[in-house]
Amino acid sequence: MKRFILFDHDGVLVETEQWYYLANKRSLASLGIELPRDAYLVNMAEGVSAWETARASGVAESEIERGRELRDRYYREYLTTEDIEIDGVLQTLAELADTYRMGIVTTSKRADFSLIHERRSILDYMEFCLTVEDYERAKPHPEPYLAGLQRFGATASETVVIEDSARGLKSAVAAGIECIVVANEFTATHDLSCATARVATFSELPAALRDLSNAAGRG
Repeated sequence: MKRFILFDHDGVLVETEQWYYLANKRSLASLGIELPRDAYLVNMAEGVSAWETARASGVAESEIERGRELRDRYYREYLTTEDIEIDGVLQTLAELADTYRMGIVTTSKRADFSLIHERRSILDYMEFCLTVEDYERAKPHPEPYLAGLQRFGATASETVVIEDSARGLKSAVAAGIECIVVANEFTATHDLSCATARVATFSELPAALRDLSNAAGRG
């Protein structure tokens, strides 16, 4: 029986994926580097930094560091000025909290994560939040989700991951955890075929989780 849920963050609980891409695109443009969306999505699926293109073009590490600082400023500006809400998240979390223990496993930086949640109540439903500073190897490596299991004291069979991208799905599968993917327009081109289940909206998760539990019971 599933008792624990590990949520990805960006693109699942808040709509931030496109703004992070635009922040990278703007800052790379200041160095004369183009970042087409399709190329960014391919790199994202594999967990490859957008800044590898700058390195391959011979940009000095000092310039890359300044570019990343500029990217972070752009991104935090978007986080405070753009609408990043996803419909139904709070209502669905309140429903799930009656049955499941929940946590977040994200590749977000702690500073960005904290900014996002300054005036939101999503974290009221979470036992813990792991950001990129809390593990050594990021998604698609299994370490982030294995760390989530350890924090819960849970087994993979008791847990389900909620993701929206190929990178996160690969991390969950590598950790041996079943994964439900929530549709996200930004990552629609990713190969998500190895997901346990897929839903069109966050609000459909309770039904998908019930179906998963019923299937396990029949097994």
